Amino acid sequence: MKSTVSSQKIYPFLLSAYKWYLLTPERSLGTAYQAAIKIKEIEDQHFNGNKIDSEFTIHSASVMDYFQGDLRKLLKTVQMRLTEFKASRWFANESKQKAALKLGIEYSSPALILEKLEFIDQVTSKYTNNDIDTNYNNSNSSPVAPSTDLVNSQQFVPKTSNQANKNPPKGKTNTTGILPRSILSTITRLQVELDPESEQNVVQNFRKAQQRSIISIRFILLIIIVPLLTHQLSKALIVGPLVEHFRHDKTVEVFLNGEMEEEGLLALQRFEERIKFEALISNAPPLTAEELELKIKKKAEEVKEEFRKESDNAIKNVFADIFAVITFTILLLVSKRSIAVLKEFFDNVVYGLSDSAKAFIIILFTDVFVGFHSPHGWEVLLEGISRHWGLPANRDFIFLFIATFPVILDTIFKYWIFRYLNRISPSAVATYHNMNE
Repeated sequence: MKSTVSSQKIYPFLLSAYKWYLLTPERSLGTAYQAAIKIKEIEDQHFNGNKIDSEFTIHSASVMDYFQGDLRKLLKTVQMRLTEFKASRWFANESKQKAALKLGIEYSSPALILEKLEFIDQVTSKYTNNDIDTNYNNSNSSPVAPSTDLVNSQQFVPKTSNQANKNPPKGKTNTTGILPRSILSTITRLQVELDPESEQNVVQNFRKAQQRSIISIRFILLIIIVPLLTHQLSKALIVGPLVEHFRHDKTVEVFLNGEMEEEGLLALQRFEERIKFEALISNAPPLTAEELELKIKKKAEEVKEEFRKESDNAIKNVFADIFAVITFTILLLVSKRSIAVLKEFFDNVVYGLSDSAKAFIIILFTDVFVGFHSPHGWEVLLEGISRHWGLPANRDFIFLFIATFPVILDTIFKYWIFRYLNRISPSAVATYHNMNE
């Protein structure tokens, strides 16, 4: 009986895995086709339908690095998926095709497969082996050996020798042409300006940028304002009434931690000293011990009520913060498209900054969070969070946090500068080091 139940559980899993195996050719070709479409979109939108190369555009070096990075990833995707497609087609036979028909799997027609392969050939034939592998090399990394699969693959080999001569591999000897590159970029700019559709393209690109900015700013305001409103509304309408109902002043004792006790004793001590001082300077008759004790007891009741409200407020903050975090998480889960647009918006803003502006932002960020005066800021922040949740400020934990977390953050930030920023914008890194000296 147990073996029958276990087999019933395993059989659907094996069936789904077998379907996934049979769909490997379709899935691989579809992924390669989508990557080729993305390359074509970049060519049409930013290079007037030409090859993704600095000779056909007037973009800056940082923008070209950005496009070259995307091109490298997409070409690698096409290469690996086509290899997977050919391997899966090699192992396909008549029996597997019959099994696919029994499982309800329909393969694409041969005409559609040939159409996709021809489109991939048309897009990728403009790029050579160097267009994929040389982008891995930078000043801080070792060179990567070029892949031989791309040369041997039929999808990446031009159909005629004339087409192969049009796009020769670029080496150090032919990086400079007959004319200076500035003249070629000027000619390209004139071609764009004289194009009758250039104005329409500019307006369309501006509208896309405007829409991207609106969506990004609206999403930033949304993820800031909505959690704050959720915190305040849940605290006032849901958590507050429940806490006040269950923590009635006659049923629940006041919770006092060590910090609250110290504050209460200091308040009563100063109150007693103030009463004696006022009696001395006003020449009033001295208070008896009973009158003084009565006033101190009244003041103690006021301090007790203040601490009760503070404890209730801390409990409200804990549950209201939970509601706010849940709301923030839901916003992130349902706004994947807005997150992608926001990432693109920040990329455009960062790439649009000058090298000095990038260095200024880096220095400002590092000085605030990991600089010489940052421990004071972290101390104030941690004490505020402890008070917000009604917890005593643990000095040992605060000092340990200050001694470790900023150091870890500084190490991560330096690694990011060395690993990524040095490859994307080396001039910004040089400006940063010069300003930081």
